[in-house]
Amino acid sequence: MAAETKMQYVNLGKSGLKISKVILGAMSYGTSEWQKWVLDEAEALPLLKHAYDHGINTWDTADIYSHGRSEEIIGKALKQYSIPRNRVVILSKCYFGVADDGTQPPIFSSSNNDGEFLNRMAAWEFQMLQNIAARHGWHQFISMQNYHNLLYREEEREMIPYCKATGVGLVPWSPIARGALARPFDSRATTREQTDNFLKALIRSRETDVDRAIVGRVEEVAAKKGVSMAAVATAWCIGKGVNPIIGLGSKERIEEAVRSSNLKLTEEEVKYLEEPYLPKPIAGY
Repeated sequence: MAAETKMQYVNLGKSGLKISKVILGAMSYGTSEWQKWVLDEAEALPLLKHAYDHGINTWDTADIYSHGRSEEIIGKALKQYSIPRNRVVILSKCYFGVADDGTQPPIFSSSNNDGEFLNRMAAWEFQMLQNIAARHGWHQFISMQNYHNLLYREEEREMIPYCKATGVGLVPWSPIARGALARPFDSRATTREQTDNFLKALIRSRETDVDRAIVGRVEEVAAKKGVSMAAVATAWCIGKGVNPIIGLGSKERIEEAVRSSNLKLTEEEVKYLEEPYLPKPIAGY
């Protein structure tokens, strides 16, 4: 494997858990009956193998993703490709009910959801949970999965500083803002653009001229460096000392994600990308 495409591994915060520098997000692996932009099993399985072969050994899923099919596909990949279980770090989540009849939970029912009914957590709430765990002698949380990218940086106020100060690993999701940072601002002719309600709720329903300016600068820096916009957005995120969760829908995107983990932005480039940002209302997710 060439040096420029070699995955690196880091500790998750101050824990002893070693993870790949970028994390594969398996929300897009499951069944297209759940969301049209989701890849079915036949397409997803080879991608999990490709990710593992290229060093991405940390995979994020949840019981709600495709109503459990995402988790099942990950398990099938381990067996089908004889991937040693102890060589893969699997992150999963549970909370929302998984409907037996296949109906969608309320979070997906409206493309106009303004975020008021979506979940959010303040740093003080997270600290309370850590205090409760400490008081009872329970294992404290070692990671925080938050929403953070060039278009939404409100987590830099409290949550990110808190986690870094206390040794909690940061694994933010959607470093490319549901794809908004992966293509020019007015380029919207994709299946995901038309069907991803999270994209509509978190980004499109709130976007401003500031977002346009930031996306434009990502495009400029990408052209200058001869890489994709997604690579620049991901490299910016990694440069903050976090390990982002990335949706990878093709072998090319997997290989690009590995290269992005080694891509360095200059101080001038980082400043240029960040300069247009203005504070935003807190977004639920």
